[in-house]
Amino acid sequence: MKTVKISKADSGIRLDKFLFKIMPDAPSGVIYKSLRKKRIKVNGKRTTDGTVQLDGGDVLELYINDEFFEKGADNDDKWLGCDGNISVVYTDENIVVMNKPSGMKSQDSGDDADSLESEFRAYLYKRGELDLNGTYLPSLCHRIDRNTSGLVIGAKNLKAHRIITEKIKTREIKKFYICRAEGRVTPESGKLEGYILKCGNDRVKFSENRIDGAKPSALKYRVIKYEGNASVLEVELLSGRTHQIRATLAHYGHPLVGDKKYGAKSDGGGKYQSLSAYKLVFGFKSQSGGLEYLTGKEISIEANV
Repeated sequence: MKTVKISKADSGIRLDKFLFKIMPDAPSGVIYKSLRKKRIKVNGKRTTDGTVQLDGGDVLELYINDEFFEKGADNDDKWLGCDGNISVVYTDENIVVMNKPSGMKSQDSGDDADSLESEFRAYLYKRGELDLNGTYLPSLCHRIDRNTSGLVIGAKNLKAHRIITEKIKTREIKKFYICRAEGRVTPESGKLEGYILKCGNDRVKFSENRIDGAKPSALKYRVIKYEGNASVLEVELLSGRTHQIRATLAHYGHPLVGDKKYGAKSDGGGKYQSLSAYKLVFGFKSQSGGLEYLTGKEISIEANV
């Protein structure tokens, strides 16, 4: 018999999914048979229901052969070499909102652990908030481009990750950007709708007309001020497409200052395009599984573009 205590990070996971995670080599038949034969107890009570949701602190008693269990979560641990230096704007028991600098990847690629997500994990580990034996590895709920700075949400536990990603998808978390675009944008506010098509070479194309393979795109903007022959804009994303702001404004003749990939004439004296994810507004309209306290919260930074 093996006893397992559910960590806070794994709160919200289904029993059957948890069993598959801690027994990755076990045939599915072994797990489902164990449920049918009542070989699993949750908090001292036998259960046959694999869909039951587990909470942090729950205790499982598993009457299953030890050969099927792994010693810990099967996680890539390159992030353990990171120092955990992140700019924390907001944190609570479920999430961390970080300010990602321009030039840093949101997530790892290849063999290097040089991303915001890796630093986020190291930060939690050094604070004693990450269990190496847990089945959930704290992760980002969304990404922003490498050369874009600004706010990114990371989830400390599985339940928070599921809820936040769903709320972003349903636009119950609004994302606002500040950018500096070439030229004087007119009218001073508006909504730009069309379609975004990936074109290769890490580029996308914006079209006002429907084209095969393209996805709908929409954003709102308003001019904050004009600076010579440039416009400082606030942009609200109504869809989450790759390079959406950059490609859309470039299509209308106003590429972001410094964005040579999309036709900018000037680097603006900086190394990256002039774009920052500066504000998040939480406005939950449906059930939010214990994250209701975030409703009405607005988190912002001073954007230097």
